[in-house]
Amino acid sequence: MAEARKYPAPQGNPETAPFWEAARQGKFLIKRCTACGEPHYFPRAICPFCFSDQTVWEESSGEGEIYTFSLMRKSPTGPYAIGYVTLKEGPSVQTNFVDCELEKLRIGQKVKVVFKPTDGAPLPFFTPV
Repeated sequence: MAEARKYPAPQGNPETAPFWEAARQGKFLIKRCTACGEPHYFPRAICPFCFSDQTVWEESSGEGEIYTFSLMRKSPTGPYAIGYVTLKEGPSVQTNFVDCELEKLRIGQKVKVVFKPTDGAPLPFFTPV
């Protein structure tokens, strides 16, 4: 297990403010296009599938599975793992994996979102279930 780390505060903007406010409440939001029905992440006003501006916020279950990952064994801050998680709702999320034994991570493994405190809104990461 990694030691407690100090995470930098996220830099939001008016477009992502609802995402960070929900994170403060322990909720992970994605966007859904009401024109084509596709969910997407990273939250943005324009749908990346059909380019409609008819998008709405939707709470994600925060559950998914590891699509791929890389284990970084050497870094100034110690070993860490980054990768992509495919959410139950469909979108893929690039993330760091935390609160786990990095050597036990596997593609297809079930994970869930966890929030780590910062001096601002908490940051979402994923950990095995």
